Amino acid sequence: KFLSGALRLQELKKSFCLQPKMPPCDVLPEKYESYPYEHMLKIRKQNVSPSLVTYYKKPLLLHQGHMQWLFDFEGRRYLDLFAGIVTVSVVHCHPKVTAAAQKQLGHLWHTANIYMHPPIQEYAEKLTALLPDPLKVVYLTNSGSEANDLAVFMARIYTRNFDLISFRGGYHGASPYALGLTSIGSYKHVVATGLGCQTVRFFLSHFYIYYFLNTGCCHAKDQYIEQFKDTLNTCVPKKIAGFIAEPIQGVNGAVQYPKGFLKEAYQLVRERGGVCIADEVQTGFGRTGSHFWGFQTHDVIPDIVTIAKGIGNGFPMAAVITSAEIANSLAQNLHFNTFGGNAVACVVGSAVLDAIAEDGLQKNSEEVGTYMLLEFAKLRDKFEIIGDVRGKGLMIGIEMVKNKESCQPLPAEEMSLIWEDCKDMGVLIGRGGIYSQTFRIKPPMCITKQDADFAVEVFHTALTRNMETATAVE
Repeated sequence: KFLSGALRLQELKKSFCLQPKMPPCDVLPEKYESYPYEHMLKIRKQNVSPSLVTYYKKPLLLHQGHMQWLFDFEGRRYLDLFAGIVTVSVVHCHPKVTAAAQKQLGHLWHTANIYMHPPIQEYAEKLTALLPDPLKVVYLTNSGSEANDLAVFMARIYTRNFDLISFRGGYHGASPYALGLTSIGSYKHVVATGLGCQTVRFFLSHFYIYYFLNTGCCHAKDQYIEQFKDTLNTCVPKKIAGFIAEPIQGVNGAVQYPKGFLKEAYQLVRERGGVCIADEVQTGFGRTGSHFWGFQTHDVIPDIVTIAKGIGNGFPMAAVITSAEIANSLAQNLHFNTFGGNAVACVVGSAVLDAIAEDGLQKNSEEVGTYMLLEFAKLRDKFEIIGDVRGKGLMIGIEMVKNKESCQPLPAEEMSLIWEDCKDMGVLIGRGGIYSQTFRIKPPMCITKQDADFAVEVFHTALTRNMETATAVE
């Protein structure tokens, strides 16, 4: 049971430090030498598209990165728990990746893939070796949206069917095809997108994915399957092109599915003639800890896998991986990508794979991610406004609510106050969820338990300050 008012606040104040101490860093940032902050802000407002929004009331002007740290133009250091939107997989400015890129830049930048060059063959072999049969053919692109667009295109060409299914809360990009599969309202525009795309709308909240204690069977799985079948039976033809899902929903705030659900959904899709697409843009490359790919946690093998973000540690690259049979369907006519698989990208991607293996980052994701998840979960028991702490590896969501009884999303104003307070104490976190009610914790995979302790302490402090403000208003 929860204490209330001033008594509860006193109890919370006893359990946290008013000034969380940031872990040490062995690097000092270089001197910032570009335009003054106000001039940068002016350029941003006048010359950069307003659709490219900035975080925080006073936008951060970041200057340098090192490991899990970012430095602003004034030299202030931040613990990066969002990794450039789940993109910095290894570390900021990893020396091995940086050296590989520098060497290739001095040797050969670009020829287009109409010619062979060593990096594309070397990387294709190294990447596909990490996937099970028959996923052994790769098409390299430049972004996750582009990869998902191509996956949809390939599914339709291969099956000769048109309709696709995705999930409510799924994010698959903002390009024309991908936007139709994306089911988060803030990304939708007043133009037609996604013809032939249908969304499965689950009416059970993930708060209520319970398990029978004695049998280990998921109580919600059967109801999820019934809702999936309802979409198949009412919204699409008897034959479909495919189904796309993230193994764990990323933008929606690390939302997971009931155990066994995705495997049964794959079977239902294949019975309708469709292919199954795993969107690994955020879950891939060891981030979930227990497995290198998110789909492996569901005991399934997709027909098509899309990857991006962590593939290049921030370098713009992505890929679609599939079977030879499906890949051959795209070869019926010309399909060309000028920059996909260029020499620099392939060398960077190869160095990233080496760094993940050599630095033990998948294991670190499992160990530190599990530790961090459990530490954040302790706060759920202390604060009425934490409705759920969930995730796997270094992919964590903290869902904020008005109270645990109603489970209604915490108002945006309160979310922003907590978010800004964490930033002011030196921790950068993301936000997500259909109602922007979930804090997203997805740092570079080199993060340590000491960093995790600092992050939890900062979050604890921010929540206590929020509670103090709310109590004062009452």
